[in-house]
Amino acid sequence: MSNNTLNRRDFITFSAMVTAMLAFPACSTYIKNPRKPRPIAPGAKVRFAQVGCGGKGFSDCMAQKEEEVVAICDVDWDRPNVKKLFETFPKAKRYKDFRKMLVEMDDQIDAVGVATPDHMHFLPAYMAIMMGKHVYVQKPLTQTVGEARELLRLARLNGVCTQMGNQGHAGEGIRLVREWFNAGLLGEVREAQIWTNRPVWPQGMQEWPKAETAPAGFDQNLYLGRAQERTYSNEIHPFKWRGYQDYGCGALGDMACHLMDAAFWNLQLGAPTSVELKKIDQASKVAFPKSAVVEYQFPARGKLPPVKLTWSEGGERPAKPKQLEESRQLAKGGQLIIGSKGTVYDGNDYCNSPRFIPETFHKELVEGGKLPPKTEPRVPENNPHKEWVAAIRANNPKGAGSNFEYSVPFTEMVCLGTIAILVGGKVTWDPVAMRTNRPEADKLIYPEYRRGWAISDIDKLDRVSA
Repeated sequence: MSNNTLNRRDFITFSAMVTAMLAFPACSTYIKNPRKPRPIAPGAKVRFAQVGCGGKGFSDCMAQKEEEVVAICDVDWDRPNVKKLFETFPKAKRYKDFRKMLVEMDDQIDAVGVATPDHMHFLPAYMAIMMGKHVYVQKPLTQTVGEARELLRLARLNGVCTQMGNQGHAGEGIRLVREWFNAGLLGEVREAQIWTNRPVWPQGMQEWPKAETAPAGFDQNLYLGRAQERTYSNEIHPFKWRGYQDYGCGALGDMACHLMDAAFWNLQLGAPTSVELKKIDQASKVAFPKSAVVEYQFPARGKLPPVKLTWSEGGERPAKPKQLEESRQLAKGGQLIIGSKGTVYDGNDYCNSPRFIPETFHKELVEGGKLPPKTEPRVPENNPHKEWVAAIRANNPKGAGSNFEYSVPFTEMVCLGTIAILVGGKVTWDPVAMRTNRPEADKLIYPEYRRGWAISDIDKLDRVSA
């Protein structure tokens, strides 16, 4: 039996498990008969619901003010941003459980935003897509490779419009780099260096924090979702969860979908052949490390040569390139795309201001009229939210730039980096079979579910929903 068939069987088994776990009425009907999204009538507003509102979800929800915000869902109603949303959208219905929201408001919701902790990105997005809702999911799209693949499969099946929240992909800078690269100004690119000052939250912890009393408006069970049973701690909620393996993806998961975007898109990197942990400080069984260096190897892609991409976090940075002026230092976070003819440097998180180095070379290109024309389509206002809504109105699943056709392979690449950090050493990757060379790494391709959120609870959940 082929690896493709085995891989497909994995998808079907995983999908059946999640469907049973979500346990909402008519779930089997949606699996057998994919529900297409409701067309948006000319002049009508997109009816939007947000899941996860206390952090990035606040601005994601506010970005939909020109549409109709019909529901707000968060496990902690006492957070300031959640209260602000309640005040801003007083007519929106309030929920703590996304499953309840989607079931009760099924015919009143067109699109859903998801900005929960990373471990709970997949479930609300999966359920929304299954019900024919368009989705905007914050980065990283999912915590695991298997979840990302399943979201792409279902999005294709249901024909919904999707977007991952790596907002720099809608910006000017990434398009400039694309035009420069396509015009041959970088020459042959075989190396990229990407780095960040994150984490700016604790990592490297060796033990779980002590139990504390949860705030009155907080639901610990819903916060945990599929993660294993734990007690509440303000060392995790509301901000520091990213450092814990149960909930986040560490610094790499937080920032790579921003910082690696220009290299991944413009160099057409696709799947790596291997990912290797080169350096680590304060490895842990419960948390991500204090710092790490990870090396990706990408094969030749058509006429494009192999590429080595190095990710550095926690204060680790590449050596200062010889092209950078003596008076300048590398930023705390940024990227170098190193070509045989030119090197592009950007010292911010979203590739907002890429420049060739040294600066004299960039000025020479500008003043000599050697920069290519702007041929890549621009996103109006550089706004990924409006780009997504425009795709919804046009019923164009590929209309948003970071739709799942693009952001799922990108997320997979990022997730493979977190796997290398967690298992150490070198991990090779077969993207067709979805397998590595190491059993301990393969165990991380799909997530684990705690009691109450797993397939063993099908009968109980069916009785509850009946």
